[in-house]
Amino acid sequence: MFRFASPEWFYLLILIPLLIGIYLWAVRSYRQRLARFGDPATVRGLMPEASPKRIRHKFVLCIAALALLVVAAARPQFGAKLKEVSREGIELMLAVDVSNSMLAQDFKPNRLERTKYAIGRLLENLKQDRVGLIAFAGDAYVQLPITADYVTARNFTNQLSPDMVSKQGTAIGAAIDLAVSSFSSLSEGSRVLIIVSDGENHEDDPFSAAQRAAEKGIAIYTIGIGTPEGAPIHIGNDFLKDSDGNMVVTKLDEAALEKIALLTGGAYIRSTSQSLGLQEIIDKINETEKTRFKTSVFEEYNEQYQYLIAAALLLLLLETLIISRKNRILARFNIFKSIDS
Repeated sequence: MFRFASPEWFYLLILIPLLIGIYLWAVRSYRQRLARFGDPATVRGLMPEASPKRIRHKFVLCIAALALLVVAAARPQFGAKLKEVSREGIELMLAVDVSNSMLAQDFKPNRLERTKYAIGRLLENLKQDRVGLIAFAGDAYVQLPITADYVTARNFTNQLSPDMVSKQGTAIGAAIDLAVSSFSSLSEGSRVLIIVSDGENHEDDPFSAAQRAAEKGIAIYTIGIGTPEGAPIHIGNDFLKDSDGNMVVTKLDEAALEKIALLTGGAYIRSTSQSLGLQEIIDKINETEKTRFKTSVFEEYNEQYQYLIAAALLLLLLETLIISRKNRILARFNIFKSIDS
């Protein structure tokens, strides 16, 4: 695996076009000043030792050395070896409702945005567990397969939107079945599914799906987002209306979410405007039986910057050896014939 440990140093590369511009301006200014003395060809004859090509080559060498030093500062690295390590943790699948009802604003700025925030906080508290992400509405899709990369998980969570599914609804059963098939083959008690939804408008039978998950040892925790009083669904600059022109009001269905969790030995957490229930669910997950699993990681990285520094120093040495003016003694041996030709 190849990576740059400090990629922020690449910002210094902007100096290269800036230096090239200054150099071209200086060359043009020099030629203009030279032209004031007379015909350029005649003036060059009066300065036989002048060598614009040598100066140009010295500049190119300096620019190349600078580029190499910047890349070296970014610390290019190669993964030395892939090591299989044993960790103790759980597999956690997050199933997030992205139906239009999650755009209701009884939670500010809306239910879906608060859900993203809640998951982000949850990921910050995970240590050695592996996590996956499912987005569901009328259908369910694997947004992110099981991984130990929490940064990637947060990035995929931030992309959740009702626009990512074509069929509206709340097919919690489909999300449960998809999650069951997406876990790896770990022992019972090591797999946890967290469903974040308002629980409304089921498209299937989530209770049968929860029972199938329980038979495979998968605990389901549900987080209810929304209020029992409900709120209209704000889409764009208008509110969602039914076929009769009435404003649609979406309400939290706690009974369904509680039953799903109880069928699998999990728990239901209701979010409020003051608390999203994160600490409660994290505490319960920490009480879940851990399972040792193996994962592959790069044990160490070999630094490669020293080769680039060596190359840059070689170019700077060469630039130093090339004098900017022709030397009458060295000219007899045509040392720089290839440069001046």
